Amino acid sequence: MDLNIGIVGTGWFSKVHGDILAGMDGVRVAAVSGTSLAKAESLAERYPGARGFATLKDMLDGTKLDAVYLCVPPMAHGEIEAELIERGVPFLVEKPLAAELSTPLEILNRLEQKPLIHSVGYHFRYKASIQKLKEALEGRVIGMALGAWMGDMPQVSWWRRQEGSGGQFIEQTTHIVDLLRYTAGEVEEVYASYANRVVHNRFENVSVPDVGTVTLKLKSGAIANISNTCVLPGGVGEVGLSLYTDKGILGWNPDRLEITGAEEKNTYTMNDNPYMKESEAFIHALRTGDSSGILSSYADAVRTQRVTCAALESAASGKPVQIEN
Repeated sequence: MDLNIGIVGTGWFSKVHGDILAGMDGVRVAAVSGTSLAKAESLAERYPGARGFATLKDMLDGTKLDAVYLCVPPMAHGEIEAELIERGVPFLVEKPLAAELSTPLEILNRLEQKPLIHSVGYHFRYKASIQKLKEALEGRVIGMALGAWMGDMPQVSWWRRQEGSGGQFIEQTTHIVDLLRYTAGEVEEVYASYANRVVHNRFENVSVPDVGTVTLKLKSGAIANISNTCVLPGGVGEVGLSLYTDKGILGWNPDRLEITGAEEKNTYTMNDNPYMKESEAFIHALRTGDSSGILSSYADAVRTQRVTCAALESAASGKPVQIEN
């Protein structure tokens, strides 16, 4: 019998996940809910037999679903997850968990009270290059790390508002923070400096900084810096994480991994689809109850959220912020 999956949200990521699900054996996109019935029905038409609904409640009442994918802006989280947990409906939620920390902490508490299968969309963890990087770290001592998310500003109004997106470090650069934690270990302190240089002069109602740099102290004793900007023109950018170790440099970006030592340099290009792997692990868990292939739980993702929100707090106060773990 097919697994029936619902999607909350009608944007680009909803199509990415929906198309992958629709191409999997024994899986069908059965329902879509959005901010309007028209948007939901428009996306639902993409998938044979799917229905569009104006609200999550209507979708859950009107369709028997085995799981739901949440692809909504940061400020829209909270009530959706609470409803799914209350009804015992498994879910995969896209990052970040929210625009702030209090909502994820409340959802985590609900999940601890009523556990169910779930996953968080930190898809880079599923890339073969990241797994190769983790293997290459065996026997090495990490001295420091440098990460970056440099690009242009997403052209949606909610992204420019602090209460909408949480800002670039929370909404985008969270991927690099998450990879730092996943490969190099937990963070215990952050110190951040943010500024407004360009974007506020180009658009109205901009309340997020457009440049920032964050220094992080890790529990291992290693130190890191992750910087970001959204002032660049479209098509120009840099995303990646480099780890500097006693045996050389491991430099990663979404397209390749370079491992450089004293006498050799190896480059790995792995064109795998991490979104596909992410969904395969989640669907497997739904079918079997085995969640071991899911690489980001909600509790783990909350640790990343703590770091990104602490950076915002530090930038506002001008002081280092300790991370609770």
